[in-house]
Amino acid sequence: MALKIVKGSIDRMFDKNLQDLVRGIRNHKDDEAKYISTCIDEIKQELKQDNIAVKANAVCKLTYLQMLGYDVSWAAFNIVEVMSSSKFTFKRIGYLAASQCFHEGTDVIMLTTNQIRKDLSSPNQYDTGVALTGLSCFVTPDLARDLANDIMTLMSHTKPYIRKKAVLIMYKVFLKYPESLRPAFPRLKEKLEDPDPGVQSAAVNVICELARRNPKNYLSLAPLFFKLMTSSTNNWVLIKIIKLFGALTPLEPRLGKKLIEPLTNLIHSTSAMSLLYECVNTVIAVLISLSSGMPNHSASIQLCVQKLRILIEDSDQNLKYLGLLAMSKILKTHPKSVQSHKDLILQCLDDKDESIRLRALDLLYGMVSKKNLMEIVKKLMLHVDKAEGTTYRDELLTKIIDICSQSNYQYITNFEWYISILVELTRLEGTRHGHLIASQMLDVAIRVKAIRGFAVAQMATLLDNAHLLTGNTQRNGICEVLYAAAWICGEFSEHLEDPRQTLEAMLRPKVATLPGHIQAVYVQNAAKLFATVLVSQESTPDTQAAQETSQLMIERLPLFVQSANLEVQERASCILQLVKYIQKLQQKDVEVAEEVTALFAGELNPVAPKAQKKVPIPEGLDLDAWINEPPSESESEDEKPKAVFAKEEPKHTRTRHTEVDEKELARRREARKQEQANNPFYIKASPSSQKVYQDAPGVEHIPVVQIDLSVPLKVPGMPMSDQYLKMEEERRQKEKEDKKKKEKKKKREKRGRGKHVDSAHESEEDITPAHHVDIVTEEMPENALPSDEDDKDPNDPHKALDIDLDRPLTDSEKLPARTHRSAEVLKSPGGDADEESIIVEPKKKTRKDKKEKKKVKDKERLRSSEDKKHKKKHKHDPEEEEEEEVNVQEAVTLVKTEDSEPTEALPPPAPTEEAAAVTTPEEPTGVEPTEVKDLMPEEEMKSKHKKKKTKKEKDDVEKKKKKKKRHHHHHSDREETESIQNGTMEEEEEEEPLPPMSNYDLLAENSFIKMVYDIQGNLQDGSQVVVSIIFQNKTSNFLKSMEFNVLDSLNSKLQRPEGSTPHDSLTVPFQLPPGVSNEARFVFSVQSIVMPQKLKGTLTFIVKSDDSSTHEKLDFKLHFTCTSYLITTPCYSDAYAKLLESGELKSSSLKLEGVTMPFHHLLARICFHHHFSVVERIDSCASMYSRSIQGHHVCLLVKTAAETVSIDAKCDEVGLLDNVLDEIKQTFSQC
Repeated sequence: MALKIVKGSIDRMFDKNLQDLVRGIRNHKDDEAKYISTCIDEIKQELKQDNIAVKANAVCKLTYLQMLGYDVSWAAFNIVEVMSSSKFTFKRIGYLAASQCFHEGTDVIMLTTNQIRKDLSSPNQYDTGVALTGLSCFVTPDLARDLANDIMTLMSHTKPYIRKKAVLIMYKVFLKYPESLRPAFPRLKEKLEDPDPGVQSAAVNVICELARRNPKNYLSLAPLFFKLMTSSTNNWVLIKIIKLFGALTPLEPRLGKKLIEPLTNLIHSTSAMSLLYECVNTVIAVLISLSSGMPNHSASIQLCVQKLRILIEDSDQNLKYLGLLAMSKILKTHPKSVQSHKDLILQCLDDKDESIRLRALDLLYGMVSKKNLMEIVKKLMLHVDKAEGTTYRDELLTKIIDICSQSNYQYITNFEWYISILVELTRLEGTRHGHLIASQMLDVAIRVKAIRGFAVAQMATLLDNAHLLTGNTQRNGICEVLYAAAWICGEFSEHLEDPRQTLEAMLRPKVATLPGHIQAVYVQNAAKLFATVLVSQESTPDTQAAQETSQLMIERLPLFVQSANLEVQERASCILQLVKYIQKLQQKDVEVAEEVTALFAGELNPVAPKAQKKVPIPEGLDLDAWINEPPSESESEDEKPKAVFAKEEPKHTRTRHTEVDEKELARRREARKQEQANNPFYIKASPSSQKVYQDAPGVEHIPVVQIDLSVPLKVPGMPMSDQYLKMEEERRQKEKEDKKKKEKKKKREKRGRGKHVDSAHESEEDITPAHHVDIVTEEMPENALPSDEDDKDPNDPHKALDIDLDRPLTDSEKLPARTHRSAEVLKSPGGDADEESIIVEPKKKTRKDKKEKKKVKDKERLRSSEDKKHKKKHKHDPEEEEEEEVNVQEAVTLVKTEDSEPTEALPPPAPTEEAAAVTTPEEPTGVEPTEVKDLMPEEEMKSKHKKKKTKKEKDDVEKKKKKKKRHHHHHSDREETESIQNGTMEEEEEEEPLPPMSNYDLLAENSFIKMVYDIQGNLQDGSQVVVSIIFQNKTSNFLKSMEFNVLDSLNSKLQRPEGSTPHDSLTVPFQLPPGVSNEARFVFSVQSIVMPQKLKGTLTFIVKSDDSSTHEKLDFKLHFTCTSYLITTPCYSDAYAKLLESGELKSSSLKLEGVTMPFHHLLARICFHHHFSVVERIDSCASMYSRSIQGHHVCLLVKTAAETVSIDAKCDEVGLLDNVLDEIKQTFSQC
């Protein structure tokens, strides 16, 4: 045995390893295929040996060859052998090869089940890890079904390395075996709170991928993800969670209101561009879903746009591209916010990266308006002239046409300008969008009747100069424009000044070089022009002119009769015979113009593109049935059908060209020349030209001919589009002046009636188009079917994962237990019980005594039956079903609570108007106590500790249940009429909308700059506050070198860099271009927060103009209110009651007289301006809660009667409470 091992080791010394194989392939570049064939033969010999090390080496080399594209499926069994090796280094090679080569069709993959299961249960974590990694690449439905239970067990492994891999591979298992999702999901959900960040990140990745396709099934996880988003520091986890929230928000819009604040904070604080981009993306998605529910979200939009501007201005091309991409999403809903950055987008058109230029073009499409359309198109036309490469130039051309034609030419005010733009675009050489220009010309001429005279004149000029456009006769080339020109001149020939001249231009011999479909249009419209010419000529006494026109047609049409295109032949033949007949009638002095014109009378309406597709199938017609009898299967494939007309020549297959020597080439050349000389139909070259050709030494000796630049390189007679810019400005100016005169006249008439509102500013609606657009409805067949929706991919594996994850598991849904265990384990009832409890229970954490297993089982059955009853109850109550769907928003508000004691779960109450009343644009709101109890985190609801309720609270609950029943009785007949708008349940009596509110207060302002500020507490540090200041440049000059300084007090100090003195200023990290705003954040440390205070400060800056620079300064006072130290903190109602009963709080009160606003407006103002959340509201009474950055509890009881509002307050710091009440009083005194 020892000798055999030594012999095997000696043999291996001479085997080629992977390094030798790679080196050999590089050395045999000329005969690589032959060398690799030799190597494969050697590998086959190595695989026949018993030594596992030799086999592993051979499989390693095969893996490399498979990467080069060679088929190694023949070695699948050998790969399984190497996978089963006990040595990790060999096992790893086997799994690597399997992951590269195995697929669902591999036969031997069924042999790997037990081996993989053995590796999964190995005590060596690396064996388990490599098995999981390999399995993820070749998992099949059978493997997923058999191994799902083993992998799910590994999700609770002691090693984070294994838990992470097990969590990740579960995603592949779910795709192949969707039935495993429901039993495995509770344990996957547990991993979101795993102590190891890697496992947590893996769980977030898997759930986010699952939710990306079926987001509605994961709404219940919103509270947990919200907690992760506000606590995690891992940027990649945050990116995944934020993407998930972006998918959930459209399904539950009220969720978006909770996301705005944390996302805005992340945008302010993060330095990671990837996270910033995802935050901005999600904020955009949130604001789209809340487009009418949050009227005051312009600040969030402006923040996103400002941050995206930073990305676009970055030198990194990737960031610039992403910034433009996100900006295009904002453009769809908030175009005005993006239009202010038009200069930046236009700069991107000069970027050297073509993808960035194309993205900027997409943005310009949405930025146009009636005011700036001509200006933008003018700049794009300049880029067309300078564009390098036909691809980008064609894209520019397409975008110009798309911009102008969008929404039925909504933004075009002068169609003569647009026609001139289209004509200018015809000068582009090498474009492939001639058909697009032609279709626009046709569309405008048909839709805008007022422009037909101008369009016909331009098209006639194009036809006269057709020789300039016939250089590119390829399909979709610029010559396609002649198709439109001929059709327009023929269809609207009554507008032509000289139809006879246009007719001659359309019948020139040069036309025969155009593509066949264009020639066909020429011939057909020449007939229309002929009819128009006849009408004009027969109205005159001179009959000779009409006969000359007929003779012209008879002379020119035979050229088209000889065309190779059948369509041209047919049309030309018909029209030629018609003209000959007309000529005979003319010779008899018969007037035929009226009859000829009748051939082309009536307007042609456009037909819808899908008209043919929409034709309904007649009854009784089966399109799938055979028209004739199908051929029988018994017919031999070798039988050839008999020739009907003549004996068919056998088809020759293409033969490979063999190399021909010079002698053979010369012989063939002579034979071809002899054949040409004897062929009478072959056109021979003249001797002189043949001689010139032979004497020409080569291309390099061709003399360069100077072009006479006095010849205009454009179509003559065409107007330039630039002149229309001036004409349009003059027209608009004149309209403005006329409008001002009318307004002054009205002002004189109505003087004394009230203030006059200056409306001199020109809006979009004020600009009237010069021509009216007729929207012609495209014709459709009768009884046309509705539009078909695009069918989704039937093979999409995510379709099967659309599973309700909240429904309790049934016995049939349990994963199959392992079948390869020993008989002792299988016979053990206790083991089975444990196995079942692990699978079925959604939470593994239980503290029940495992000795009483029967009792545990009974309790589990009881709990599942209760869940089923609860589900059935909800199925029969549609109102409560809707309530469950919208409760996610309230659940999110409870994530940050500090009360760790769980409360008893109650059924959810009916939604009320009060729940929506305190919803503000920026701050999270409270919810009703019964909602709180229903929406508590799952861990707390299932904990064995239950909070005992006071008698008073129970009475309140009973009252609410009765009230809820009465509410259901009164409104049962109109449940169907209720609608969910912006995430809130609204009934017939809608409350007044909230007035717009802003967090930012004016700090200081002068003629150069304006500063507004907002102060927020720092959640992480109780001694810090963050001051956000928005600087707005009010001038037309640059503001630079801005320095911010505040005089510190004993209590509050501006945090400066290390080594700075208390008098040093902080540099504002940006410059302000003209009219631009930007935001900076400054951190202040505070000691005592019980008193408000003001700090004096100065902003110094340089105003940079074209001629000079001046130093300026602006003094301000920064006001730290006690409210700015409060943080909006949701609170459970029972925790709130416990806090009030503790006796640690001191009380104070406030009474406000003359408050006329609705109660929900009053609560909204307190929540928004003073950072409170509503704990509970009953009629005109509400309890509210907030918390300071240093942990002080502030409780309010707000009551209203008539026009009097009384506020009873409690806090553990009297000074803070009194000042907060004073600030609330000041807020309402300003209303």
